[in-house]
Amino acid sequence: MELRHLRYFVVLAEELHFTRAAERLNISPSTLTVQIQEIERTLSAQLLNRTKRSVTLTSAGEVFLSEARRVLKQFATAENAGRRAGRGELGRIEIGYVASAAYTGILQDQMNQFTQSYPDVLLKVREFPMDKLPQLVADGDVDIGFVRLPMAMPQLLSHHVLIRDHFCLALSVIPGVEEKSEGPVTPHEIANVSFILPEQAFGTFQVASRGGFTPRIVSMPGSLLAVLTQVSIGNGISVIPSALRSVVNLPGVVFRDIAGEPIVSEIAAIFRSDEVAPAVRHLISQIQTTIA
Repeated sequence: MELRHLRYFVVLAEELHFTRAAERLNISPSTLTVQIQEIERTLSAQLLNRTKRSVTLTSAGEVFLSEARRVLKQFATAENAGRRAGRGELGRIEIGYVASAAYTGILQDQMNQFTQSYPDVLLKVREFPMDKLPQLVADGDVDIGFVRLPMAMPQLLSHHVLIRDHFCLALSVIPGVEEKSEGPVTPHEIANVSFILPEQAFGTFQVASRGGFTPRIVSMPGSLLAVLTQVSIGNGISVIPSALRSVVNLPGVVFRDIAGEPIVSEIAAIFRSDEVAPAVRHLISQIQTTIA
C-alpha cells in the first residue's frame, strides 16, 4: 500500500461519491474504484458500503480514515521538515569554544544573531581545551570552533578572524616595579619573575623573546580563571588576552600593558573548508560577513 492509496481513500471518504472524488483526484472513477478495491484486499476488510444511490463508511472504514489522515499529516510534517533542513532552517550545529572567545562577547554575538535568523536550528555550545579543538572540527565532532590565534590547524580547516586583541600582564606584585605604577611594563622588568602559563602560550614566549630571557614557568593550571586565581594568590604573573580586563575582577589581580609594539592575538572561527551541511554553511556565511 502506498501513500496515494491513503489519499484516494481520504478524498472518497470526504465526498462519499466516486465521480466527485475522482474529479478531485484528477483520475477516472473506474481507476478510483480499482484503487479502493486494492486497499480492501490488502486489509482484508470492507471499508465502504456501496449502493447504486449512496456510499457510506463501515466501522472499519471510520477507523481506517482516522489513521490514514494521521499518516498523511505526519508525512506532510516530515516532508516539510526535510525541505527546511535542506534549506538549512532546521538541524543541529555543534559549537566549540575556548574561554577567551566567550570573554570577548563575540561567541554570544554570533550565536544570538544566528538564532534570530534560524530559530529552529539547535546550537549545542561547549567549551573545549584549546589544543584539542582544531582536530575535533577536522574530525567532524565539532562543526565550528571559536579559538584564539595563532595556533596550529589541520590543512582542511579554514578560519575567519572576528576580533583583533592583544596581550597584557596579569599580576599581583612585580619585584622591582612600584605597586602604584599603572604604566606599561617592559619585558626586561619581569625577566626574573615566575610565570603562570595559560593555554595560549604564544604571548608568554613573545614577551620572553623581547626581553631576551627564558620564562620560569611554575604552573599551567588550564583555564584562564584558574590562571588568574594563581596570580591572585601570588604564585606568579601571566600574559593573558586584554579582553579579560573588562570582564574579570578578581581580588588581588591587576592588569598592566606590555611596553612596546602590541603583541597581537586574534579570536577566529574555524570550520571545515568543504562543509556541506546547510545549517552549518549558513552560520559560516554569517561569520564570514563579520568584520574584525
